[in-house]
Amino acid sequence: MFNSDTELMFPMRVAASLRDARGVQWAQLIDAVTSQQADLLDQSAFVLMMVKMGGCVACNSDSFRAMRGCTVCAHQTIRRFRGTDQELVEQYHQYHGDLANPPKKG
Repeated sequence: MFNSDTELMFPMRVAASLRDARGVQWAQLIDAVTSQQADLLDQSAFVLMMVKMGGCVACNSDSFRAMRGCTVCAHQTIRRFRGTDQELVEQYHQYHGDLANPPKKG
């Protein structure tokens, strides 16, 4: 089944629609990653967080999530998160740091 809202990984175009899904800290994070000043690292860290939280890697075209689309899945993922907004922001900062400073090999 084809759904035009389904992509391989979390699409940044969905981020702005998540702004009012939680509290003030979450809204501020969304504002930061969707602003004109947000760079690729900021957006990549947010995408990585959403991919891990939403299980995008295991999603396939035959799954119920894919049939519903990325927007609905992302909203459901954020609604189901049992932690606080502060924990979400900390998780984002952790992924941001991981991407900014990858471990050195060798």
